[in-house]
Amino acid sequence: MTKLLLSVHVLAAILTIGPITVAASLFPRYARDAPGGRAGTAAFLHRICRGYSVVGIAVPVFGLATGAQLGVLTDAWLIVSIVLTAIAAAVLALAILPGQRRMLALPEGAAPGQARRWAARLSMLTGAFNILWAVVVVLMIVRPGSTTGV
Repeated sequence: MTKLLLSVHVLAAILTIGPITVAASLFPRYARDAPGGRAGTAAFLHRICRGYSVVGIAVPVFGLATGAQLGVLTDAWLIVSIVLTAIAAAVLALAILPGQRRMLALPEGAAPGQARRWAARLSMLTGAFNILWAVVVVLMIVRPGSTTGV
């Protein structure tokens, strides 16, 4: 059962977090160049982020189930990973997705400087989101204090 849970956890992470990181990273460039949501590409990238973020809930669910099965829920590396995952989810839900919506809602005649500022902020937030996930991945692989010999 542990192998199945771990497999679903890893597949869910690859198939959901990967598209979110790519779409969120590309969004500011496309939205900045077409204020008012005229660009179908920016709207499409936002839909990817929004849709995959809902499905991405499977990642921590199966991660916790795997951790429970392995008996490592109290290990420091897993607790840090859980906290970082929660922070990444909050950045996505409370800053990135609303920021994308705001950029798509900019009126067509909006000042180019405003679109550039918002795009720069979204790029920074997306970079933080991506770094958080990178750290979680490293913690999942290295597992400090693990007895697996890694």
